[in-house]
Amino acid sequence: MKLLGDLTTDEVRALVGKPPTAVLVPVGSVEPHGPHLPLATDTVISQTAAERACDALGAKGVEAVVAPAVPYGVTDFAEGFAGAVSVPADALTALLRAIATRLLADGWSHVCFVSNHLEPAHDAAVRAAVESLRASVASPLTRRWGRTLTDEFKRGDCHAGRYETSLVLAAGARVKDEHKALPAVGVSLAAAIVAGKSRFRDIGMDRAYTGAPAEATREEGDATYGKLVEMIVAEVLEGIAR
Repeated sequence: MKLLGDLTTDEVRALVGKPPTAVLVPVGSVEPHGPHLPLATDTVISQTAAERACDALGAKGVEAVVAPAVPYGVTDFAEGFAGAVSVPADALTALLRAIATRLLADGWSHVCFVSNHLEPAHDAAVRAAVESLRASVASPLTRRWGRTLTDEFKRGDCHAGRYETSLVLAAGARVKDEHKALPAVGVSLAAAIVAGKSRFRDIGMDRAYTGAPAEATREEGDATYGKLVEMIVAEVLEGIAR
């Protein structure tokens, strides 16, 4: 696994001269994830999934590197919670598009934004950035990939619940022991969004989490990263083929 930020300009020039190549750009958010997970949870998940995908892409003949993460996103659902930092959707699109355009101009075959912050406006902003570029988005929000994930994820009660807490545990990031005693919150964020609700507090997520964080395990997190790696590899290979 290579980190783009650790390379020299000469090393980048040498890498892009031997296509096919890809840059994976983790995209996250600064958003409350219950009383037990860090604000950077979405970025931690995207970063870890991207790093784990590099070896898998190498086995497919694609030299991949992980770019420095973009840690801010559209987080309007978390309005009113301390620590939430949301950026305008058009600003995020412009930033990501500029990053992809510059990387492609350097000669990389493909750019893939790896996004695990699932707020609809955020997802739309990320996808808008890749239009007409040799770039793609790897996000479990699409039905194609979401249906391969855990039952909690598919129900939609997975914000800082068992699904995300397991992923953060597997990443080795900070998880407060408090998660072991948190009661399950059976609120489907996905269903609430369909119903037109757009704030955690209106949905019933008074502590900024839903699902069952007490059931989280590192083993489940590792298994889920395996699915996220499959998603990234498929999006990159299909993007290069296009």
